[in-house]
Amino acid sequence: MPTLLAKPEPLEIDFHKSAIVVVDMQNAFASPRGMLDLAGLDISSAPQVIHAIRTVLHAARAAQIPIVYLQMGYKPDLSNSGGPNSPNSRKELAMCLMHARPELKGKVLTEGTWDFAIVDELAPQPNDLVVIKTRYSGFAGTTLDSQLRMRGIKFLLFAGIATNVCVESTLRDAFFLDYWPILLADGTMPAGDAKQQAATLFNVESFFGWTMHSTELLKNLKLQPA
Repeated sequence: MPTLLAKPEPLEIDFHKSAIVVVDMQNAFASPRGMLDLAGLDISSAPQVIHAIRTVLHAARAAQIPIVYLQMGYKPDLSNSGGPNSPNSRKELAMCLMHARPELKGKVLTEGTWDFAIVDELAPQPNDLVVIKTRYSGFAGTTLDSQLRMRGIKFLLFAGIATNVCVESTLRDAFFLDYWPILLADGTMPAGDAKQQAATLFNVESFFGWTMHSTELLKNLKLQPA
């Protein structure tokens, strides 16, 4: 098995038991006029993140490594949002926006809308696994864990938006479920500024997994037989 130059220390990884997890690379989070943009958050680094992820996915597919897409979204009637008794309705950004601006109901993070769709540059392919979620973590209330175990996956390489919210939430749950989580630092973008990105990198490297640059992954993928 190859040993990748990760932080805080090198990590031996079995690519035959690995998957790339693409978290919420939707128009809502990565495109102008999407939810993050409407909320006034900086999305200027989204094009670079999209490019980094696209390069990784191309190499991963060539190496026959599974791709898993997580996609956040609610039904138009918000029946899967948790309702008024759930803290999700008070803290999740789409819910907060819809409460503050009722004209956005059914337009942000709503299944079937442009905002909900994965960005065109990273559109899933037929063999990719797509898991729809209604909470920050991709493991909360979904079949993600069973789908991964059915495929014999142990190592999860994370990319997506937002680093400090849905990516970190899912990565933490992966750690608790005994997966080996690796965060692709240049394939992620925070909801916030560089301080939030740095905080998640610190948390992952110190307590929950490993981080690396996508070029380290790409270098090793090219050495693997298809």
